[in-house]
Parts: sequence; C-alpha cells; structure tokens
Amino acid sequence: MRVAVLGTGRMGAALTRRLLAREHVVRIWNRTRGRTGELVRAGAEEASSPEAAAHGTDAVLMTLTDDRACRDVLARLAAHMGPDPPVVVGMSTVSPATARELREMTPERRFVAAPVVGGPAALAAGQAMGLLSGDREVMGRLRLLWPDVFSVQRYCGEDPGAGLVYKVLNNHLLMSGVALVSEVVATGQAAGVDERMLHDFLYQWSTVAPGMRNRLDDIFHGDHEGWFTTRLGAKDLRLVIELARSLGLDLPIARTVERRYEEAAASGWGDADLGAVVELLRSEHHSEHPPEHETTERRTAEHGTPENETTEHGTAEHATPENEITEDETPEHESPEHGT
Repeated sequence: MRVAVLGTGRMGAALTRRLLAREHVVRIWNRTRGRTGELVRAGAEEASSPEAAAHGTDAVLMTLTDDRACRDVLARLAAHMGPDPPVVVGMSTVSPATARELREMTPERRFVAAPVVGGPAALAAGQAMGLLSGDREVMGRLRLLWPDVFSVQRYCGEDPGAGLVYKVLNNHLLMSGVALVSEVVATGQAAGVDERMLHDFLYQWSTVAPGMRNRLDDIFHGDHEGWFTTRLGAKDLRLVIELARSLGLDLPIARTVERRYEEAAASGWGDADLGAVVELLRSEHHSEHPPEHETTERRTAEHGTPENETTEHGTAEHATPENEITEDETPEHESPEHGT
C-alpha cells in the first residue's frame, strides 16, 4: 500500500521501519526537518509538507505529540484533500474527545483511531497491539495494512474515542507503576538493603507488574535514556484525569503522580525516560541526609573548626580525646571500608 507517516519521532520512525520491512511504499513528514535521514536511506521518501506526504496515498498514519498537533496537521490535510481521500489513522495518544473531533474534521469522515500498546521496539518488530476504533467499513479499507503493523488488533467499537479510553487507562497504570516502583527502590537504597536482592525480588514478586521489569535497571542505576519522557508521562496522566473529570470522577492518585512527573520535567529530566522520576526522591534524600563530608564542611564553614577536630594541615590545639578515632586508627569491630 501507499502510506504516509506524519511525525517521525521514536514511534513514527519505528512504524516507518516496520512498513518498509513489509514492502509498503512510505512517504514521511516531520515537523522538525533534518531528522529523517536514516529513514530516507532505508527507503522512505521525505515530503516537504503533510499535504505533500498524503497526496496519492491509501492511508495517512499520524504519530504526533499531542492533541493540538493532531488538530493542526489534520486541518492542513483536510484543506487539500480531493475526491476519494485516503483513510486517516490517528495513532497518537490523545483524549477520546479529540479522536471524535478528528473524525468530524476528516473529509468523508474517513478517520479511525489506532493507538498503540507497546514501545518503539515492539512496533518495529510487529509485536505491538493496536486498539482500533471507528467505522468498520472505513477500517476495512486498510484490512491488508493492520496485520503488517500489529501482531494483535482489538476492535474497540464504532466510537473513535473508545480505543483511546483503553489507551489512557493503560498509560495511567504504566506511569503510576513506574512512580511506585521508584519509591520502593529509593527507599530500599536509603535503608541500605542488598540491592541485588531487592532487584531480584522486584522481578519475582507478583505484586510488581511485568511491564515494570524493563525499567528496573534504569530505576536502580540507569542514565534514564529512553523513549517515553517524563514530559509525555505528565501529558498522558492529564488525559486520564480530564477523562475521569468529564465523567464526574476525581483521581487523586493520578493527580499526585502527574505532579511528580511535572516536577521531574521541571528539574531537568523533561527529555529523560519515565524512570527519571526516581531522581526526585534521591535529591530529596540527599538534601535531608547529606554525606558526612558535606555535613562537616558545612559545619566548619558556619562555625569554624572545633578545638578537637583535625584541620587540613594538622591537629588543633588540644589533643585527641581517648574515645575519638584518629585517621589511622580503626576499632577491631569496625570495617575500614564501610563502617559499622
């Protein structure tokens, strides 16, 4: 099939690679130019605009950042689509209400929603799940495309917002789960437990969702490189909060977790993976319990060197008391490396 992919971030790039691997003709567009070189070398054609990318295609797949981006791009497409327009597929995580709005914006209402359950690696390998919703006849126009994109396709109903309800609920579980596991890890580390044992337990305990396991290493000691940023995590939590609010429900846990991801993003971790939320806890612990050398330096700066404390260049005026350990002495029961 002739397919346009609009938005070539991590998910859009993975989708493009999957379509090329299945021998579809793929035209791509990205709002930020210069980020499509690898995909072009892999066989995709780059277009200068979303309208140019969509021209003459059977399907237009949108993998854009948020609701506003989807509206803006679709408005441009709709203004240039002629007779027999392509099917527009919304694969972005947006609100259910926005999905319904996008259908009304699409010429001949040829819009279906297909949010993805799975990350870029799963999508590129054809192992992701698609939550399909929209008109069955419109969806049937792409019956040859769906199995090439998804290993599992679940039809969620005629309402294009139906699949998005499931998607934002799933993301609530993901974001809240990562935040909860981060609290467990940070508390265990502060308590000085055996990290290897804690790591093994979190893999084995049935109380930890399987979806958390691929982020455990990063939460323990990772650099938080990944694809699902804290900024996007906060955005998706807002979607589920707004959905619940429209139904007369308040989600206090979701609101709390959303604030934590917003705080992580504001603290310099906005482009880091979700596991970076653990750094808030580490920062808070460090400020409450600084290392001993920092405590000593702060005390010295504020009050001067105590009479019985060793200075940088020697011992202070008074001798060391009998019960104080000097630099070269260690009691028999204390380990020189770790202390008691």
